[in-house]
Amino acid sequence: MSAGDQRFEAEQVVVAMANYQTPRVPEFARDLDPEIRQLHSSEYRNPSQLQDGGVLVVGLGNSGADIGLEVSRTHSTWLSGKESGHIPFSIDSVWARLLWSRLVRFVGHHVLSLGTPIGRKVRPKMLFRAAPLIRVKAADLAKAGIERVARVAGVRDGHPLLEDERVLDVKNVIWCTGFHPGFSWIDLPIFGEGGQPTHERGVVNRAPGMYFVGLHFLYAMTSANLVGVGRDAEYVVTAIETRASLRSAAEQKSHVAATAGHRSAAFSRG
Repeated sequence: MSAGDQRFEAEQVVVAMANYQTPRVPEFARDLDPEIRQLHSSEYRNPSQLQDGGVLVVGLGNSGADIGLEVSRTHSTWLSGKESGHIPFSIDSVWARLLWSRLVRFVGHHVLSLGTPIGRKVRPKMLFRAAPLIRVKAADLAKAGIERVARVAGVRDGHPLLEDERVLDVKNVIWCTGFHPGFSWIDLPIFGEGGQPTHERGVVNRAPGMYFVGLHFLYAMTSANLVGVGRDAEYVVTAIETRASLRSAAEQKSHVAATAGHRSAAFSRG
């Protein structure tokens, strides 16, 4: 492993970084008029970063919904993307804070995991689609005057082109389109669909000694947050200790066999 001018060698390597490393923006974004201000959600802080004029928010996950709602207070706003569902109640209510959050935590930690049939079924979908809206609802977006539009398909004459052939004359585009995993620095044949590492609860069988912690749905829906990462880390640590013990035992056995061989050869010569 290289870091600048330094090179590191290790028998065990734990990659403790999440999937959200490199902002994902479609290639055709470079074809937009340079006068249009473009930001990724990771760069957005507040509406003061935007130019006067309309705003197109691309992506209807939680980031897109939250940002769209905020910028709609100062700018005409269009929102492109398909909603993947929402929690049908206010999470700010007293009962939600006291009861529902605990229920969601339990379901995400124990039910939606690779240890259950339903968890194994929903994991592929959850890896590659936006999470349900938590705080903002579709009704909130409509009430704020945000216009929902079709998916952005490309660029025409320097402006965003929608799937329905509509062209939007906007001055700002905010890409709420997620992230690439950012594992390009790992030159090993251990990646599958979407650049995701193939592993079993963080243990990479294709590359013994390689482990991952902190990935989205590594083992359960809670794997990328504090509720679940501790359990995943404990599993990986146990795997590391087991591998180290087996390696030590094998080396000790090899050493004993080699010593016995030398003694036998010496006895024969004598």
